[in-house]
Amino acid sequence: MTRPTPLPGRRVRGSHTGRPIMALLDLLGRRWALRVLWELRDGSSASFRQLQQRCGGVSSSVLADRLRELGQADLVEHAGEGYLLTEQGRTLQESLAPLDAWASGWRPKAAD
Repeated sequence: MTRPTPLPGRRVRGSHTGRPIMALLDLLGRRWALRVLWELRDGSSASFRQLQQRCGGVSSSVLADRLRELGQADLVEHAGEGYLLTEQGRTLQESLAPLDAWASGWRPKAAD
């Protein structure tokens, strides 16, 4: 059974009302979703096979599911020879940059 694509206004994990942030976190928390977005970050298009190779280890069925969901969320589109980030996908990448910077400096306390 395939879960529906998390979108604002739809029930998602952690939110019965589908608050936009919860829908986004549900979508990005799905296996390989962030990796697909990461591999498209440079602005060049990538074919399905190229993405599968870049994501090393993702099955074709999971990659197809993630591309479908990211497309329905208007973050990724198939254009001509391959997949690209949409305008919303690019702004999401820009919005995630500060989180990436924070994570790079993250130093949790050592476990006792």
